Amino acid sequence: MISPLKWIAGTMLCVASALSPLAALAQVSATVTPAAPDTRSEDDAFLLLRDAARKDDIEKADFYAGRLTNYQIPSYVDYYRLKPRIKQLTEAQFRDYLNRYKGSAIADRFRNDWLLELGRKRDWVVFDEQYPQFALDDDTQLKCYALMSRAAKGQNVAPEARNLLVSPPGYGEACGSLIAVLAQNGQFDTNDLWAQIRLAGQTNATGPARRIALLLGASDAKMAQAIDLPALVLAKGPGASRADHEMYLVAVGRMAKSTLKLGVVALQKASSQLTAQEQAIGWASLALQASYALAPEAFEYWQKTNGAPLTQEQMQWKARIALREGNWPLVKAAIQAMPASLRTDPTWVYWLARAQQAETPGRPNAQADALYRTISEQSNFYGLLANEELGNHLVLPPPGQPVTPAEIAVMAANPGLQRALKFFNMRLRFEGTREWNWELRSMTDRQHLAAAEFARQNNVLDRMVNTSDRTRLEVDYTQRYPTPHDDVMHPATQTLGLDKAWVYGLIRQESRFIMDAQSHVGASGLMQVMPSTARYVAKKIGLTDFVTETLSDVRTNVLLGTNYLNMVLGGLDGSQVLASAAYNAGPGRLRIWRATMTRPLEGAVFAETIPYTETRGYVKNVMANATYYAALFEKSPQSLKARLGTVGPKNSAVSADLPSSN
Repeated sequence: MISPLKWIAGTMLCVASALSPLAALAQVSATVTPAAPDTRSEDDAFLLLRDAARKDDIEKADFYAGRLTNYQIPSYVDYYRLKPRIKQLTEAQFRDYLNRYKGSAIADRFRNDWLLELGRKRDWVVFDEQYPQFALDDDTQLKCYALMSRAAKGQNVAPEARNLLVSPPGYGEACGSLIAVLAQNGQFDTNDLWAQIRLAGQTNATGPARRIALLLGASDAKMAQAIDLPALVLAKGPGASRADHEMYLVAVGRMAKSTLKLGVVALQKASSQLTAQEQAIGWASLALQASYALAPEAFEYWQKTNGAPLTQEQMQWKARIALREGNWPLVKAAIQAMPASLRTDPTWVYWLARAQQAETPGRPNAQADALYRTISEQSNFYGLLANEELGNHLVLPPPGQPVTPAEIAVMAANPGLQRALKFFNMRLRFEGTREWNWELRSMTDRQHLAAAEFARQNNVLDRMVNTSDRTRLEVDYTQRYPTPHDDVMHPATQTLGLDKAWVYGLIRQESRFIMDAQSHVGASGLMQVMPSTARYVAKKIGLTDFVTETLSDVRTNVLLGTNYLNMVLGGLDGSQVLASAAYNAGPGRLRIWRATMTRPLEGAVFAETIPYTETRGYVKNVMANATYYAALFEKSPQSLKARLGTVGPKNSAVSADLPSSN
């Protein structure tokens, strides 16, 4: 039976057929009214419209859009009304929307949606027309479709595809189809396909591995077993064919992920039936898992990987383990074997320079200095370290000309920034950030500074920091490294004897000063404190009236966060590097990582070899932030290298029951 709502909508769509596609939809929406008056505000209706669009609920999207005919952000109303019916829209409807809101952030998002549909339908004519107009170009699926379109015209896209196809869990239909196309037209050979399968096994991407196995004529069921039930495959042995060998090697890596010793035993047991290269591939899988565990065997295993085609993740961990061992020749060789996309990353530029410098200890090295100079002006962790290697400590330049009220007024009148503030006030941070960043794309340094000051005036400090970070020639470090709530922070850190520069550096990384920030695991506020941690600290410091709801209060959050940070720091030899890592990953993991150390490590080496990607980046950012804050506070040259110091092996001081912060 057809619901009355659907019947009315269908009837009105026929009546409105002479109108433009969007106008017709607007007419439908306008006619769908509730049975009784609704007291919700327009903002509430907009939030419900957004929710309906996310659930692909056409009826509700039409209903709530009909209540928003005069809403102040019509482009989003129209977008959320169209989004649930994206697969049914005609080319005219897509073009109508894009023409109506040309040049806006949401129009670029809508073009993204359309391009995905064009790729899915293999409509390369319209895809090729629209893709160059997609400004952000940040969708891996579309990049795969773009390569498919070029391949369909006979172009060789294999090198670009190899650089792009590095994360199987995110392949989706587009990238999976690209692999199939390149296999069919001969641009990918069997080595490419098996490399993709090994990568899928490494990243636990069973679906992509099964699909690629079928392209090779191998059993997709056995491929799934190798990833999901490796013990079954290992129990049967490596078999005779290449497919059997490759699946066995995938199973070796998967087994090592849960039990490294069993993975080693399985590879050693089958070694007589495997080629030298296959054995090297197996050792690479084992070495990667040993590296994640910081196991002492990792270095030995990497030395057995010569001849193995390594994934980008394996290449980087080979270099990291060489760093932990202080084996500079292997560091150099590992980095030089990386593709250009990795070699030009500041991380590996810096460590390659250090490896070059190690060849001439105590003497100048022109090659190393040349590498340092390529990144020494960057404001990141490795830019600061490279600048120090050239003999310079961080000294902040005198402030430039402050932005004027007239410059800020231009930003206040910017429609995109106004939309962003509207979204921020509605706690729609994703939409607000998209609108804000869209407007920054073509701004000058002065305009960035003015936009950052406008953000400060509206207490959107994360956008102030992000916007000011984009300047190159004119820099305002008070925008990049703000100190809000210093009336709370100063006495809290002073009482505990904490380095205020470090605490601010940590907050800048944790929450970007968003007071109502909430992590996916429930951490809250400026210092992103978990409720369980807050209760633990409150009990320890005698805060008897604490309730979880007060974590969003600045004073409570800072009080509990700084006390917890002080507890962590006190149990880790006063090392800011170790305490930063523990604050992010938890003291328990820090104890495990530190227990693997047999000798002291340079702070930068320890930071770079943290097994968790998030924590590794977090620690580097916190320590760089702290160095900048110290330069602001002390107005004297600062050394990141001295702040990092040396990290020693495990001691027993850290409390075994100390909980994680976030």
